[in-house]
Amino acid sequence: MKKATRKRVYDILIAEKYKLEMEIKNLPAIKIKEEAMEEEKPPTVGYTVKINSYGWDQSDKFVKIYITLNGVQQLPAENVQVHFTERSFDLLVKNLNGKNYSMTFNNLLKPISVEGSSRKIKTDMILVLCKKKQDEKWDCLTQVEKESKEKEKASYDTSDPGEGLMNLLKKMYAEGDDEMKRTINKAWVESREKQGKGDIPLDI
Repeated sequence: MKKATRKRVYDILIAEKYKLEMEIKNLPAIKIKEEAMEEEKPPTVGYTVKINSYGWDQSDKFVKIYITLNGVQQLPAENVQVHFTERSFDLLVKNLNGKNYSMTFNNLLKPISVEGSSRKIKTDMILVLCKKKQDEKWDCLTQVEKESKEKEKASYDTSDPGEGLMNLLKKMYAEGDDEMKRTINKAWVESREKQGKGDIPLDI
């Protein structure tokens, strides 16, 4: 550089040298910043799984719903959310083993207190506590379940006990697997042989 005879050329070379030194100096900082940004990216969460399996119980003041989820106690409390209304609740569990889990109960059998309802996180389990507005027994959880049970009961409540039993057998036959159907057929044939009369009323 000292051999450069013109001052202008010398100044340009000095400026370029300084510029290159600054760029080289800034490279590690830029790389570290990029790596830090990559580390700060939130973990990718997969699809949402609908929870269908649960158990329930009740006391005088609460309806209790038990949901089993392995490892749920390891999540931050804010990842387990329950939204209550007077006749429903929605459960959302975020980022448990890379998945979300949800459960929705609409048309609860009776009104609940939104302020008095809550959830508890236990080992491999979530307990949803629905505070009853009135201290009375619930026969089921939802209005739909109640209507279904009443409809089913009506089909069996007949003046003729034999007809009610026959309705039950028909339902078992229609919903049963091949083994169940063979068992019902065999029982009916044996019953006919013992009684020695009557046609088979089952449409089989």
